[in-house]
Amino acid sequence: MPEYFVVRGTVEPGDKRGRELGFPTANIALRDQDGSLGDGVWAGWIGRPDGTRLPAAISVGRRPTYYGADGYRLLEAHVLEFSGDLYGETLTVWLGAHLRNQEKYDSAEDLITALKNDIAAAAQWTAGHPADSLPAAGESPLGEVRRVAG
Repeated sequence: MPEYFVVRGTVEPGDKRGRELGFPTANIALRDQDGSLGDGVWAGWIGRPDGTRLPAAISVGRRPTYYGADGYRLLEAHVLEFSGDLYGETLTVWLGAHLRNQEKYDSAEDLITALKNDIAAAAQWTAGHPADSLPAAGESPLGEVRRVAG
């Protein structure tokens, strides 16, 4: 049975850097600032309040390219093939496959190349792991990372 990390949280405005790079994200603050669980880039799904589930490439961590080790730890979900506004929505995020660790890039161009690869990998993974097979997320405090079994 596959295992997932699940986070519920309300989408907050960020610094809009993802949008500037061509990869807008839904930002969710994390309660765990120690980074003890789940840091990296993931393939997964987001669930909207209306029950819609959408595939996503998800970053969890401190955004080392721009903030080093001192950045605020958060979840940033780039929802695949989606354009719209998620601000203020409380989402459920399933982190399904760890794609890579957080890395610091020397340039925005290097980061963009990595993000394109992450999105391709996330699309491939979610195609093989449909949303209707996701485990129940249950209830948890906003911003708390939990492990759930499929």
